[in-house]
Amino acid sequence: MAAYRDTEPGSIFIMQQAQCLAIPYVKSMVSLGLSTIASSKYDLMAAVHGKKRMHILCIGHGGGSLPLFLASKIQGAEIHVIEIDPIVISASVQAMGFPGFSVMTPSGELALLEPDTINEVMWKGIHERLYLYETDAEKYVVENNNLYDIIFVDAYDGDDIFPNKLWDPHSPFLNSLSDRLHPEHGTVVVNLHADSDISNPSETVSYFYQRLLPMGKYVSRVCKAYKDVLIRNKVTRGGKFGCGLGFAISVPWVCNTSLVVSRGFGLTSGFVSRDMVMNTLVSSSVKVDHMLNLPFSCLEYINIKRDCTLI
Repeated sequence: MAAYRDTEPGSIFIMQQAQCLAIPYVKSMVSLGLSTIASSKYDLMAAVHGKKRMHILCIGHGGGSLPLFLASKIQGAEIHVIEIDPIVISASVQAMGFPGFSVMTPSGELALLEPDTINEVMWKGIHERLYLYETDAEKYVVENNNLYDIIFVDAYDGDDIFPNKLWDPHSPFLNSLSDRLHPEHGTVVVNLHADSDISNPSETVSYFYQRLLPMGKYVSRVCKAYKDVLIRNKVTRGGKFGCGLGFAISVPWVCNTSLVVSRGFGLTSGFVSRDMVMNTLVSSSVKVDHMLNLPFSCLEYINIKRDCTLI
């Protein structure tokens, strides 16, 4: 959306529409992430109405539609966004209407000390809960001590490759990400491209994953790495070993898959099946639709007939 001052008709202010998500895979990430955390013991309703702080980390910025959408729909959301490419950040602000007031300096301070009047009027406080950092994702999660309720990862590089260091189970990134994730209800959602080129599958990837996941040479290993590192031997604050699960669901209309790993998914039974997971998600998605008054239905992305694989 574009606007200008009556006194300065030649000056155009570009503003991204915060309540609009145009890309199916981003809608899938939102639908699955929020429906999953709503299936845990986390009080999403309180966060939506600003009665509780919800700490969110977005790794990969793009145009900024995901963090803007979350901030507009969840009044209690405080969102940290990590982007390594300064050109991406500049383009999102100058050409795509992301609020410049949210950009942080390398020292961790706001680049602009105060938003101007037009930012205050147009964004209505949303920009004050967004923090966009130009930094390496691994460096960020290793060096800070924040604890996040939900983490979104969409970090393919310019060559359409998900960097190895962001999914290697022995990497500092994934192990530090585990420490940044809330031990009881923490949820991670990862966007993965469904490249089906498995000419030489690794012997470390079981036939089960190769056969069921609609993915290529990296993705099955990515799923297993995230599940193993984020769920293994995690202890809750009460001193008990935390439960958790991972699953991957194909995105309609595009060749993407959404991976979800949750530490607090609300299943009390020791046995977990695909149908149990999907039924729980479907039930929670109806509540999420109502709570957030979404402009799309989560059920489009959490349909019992969608390809879903437990990790």
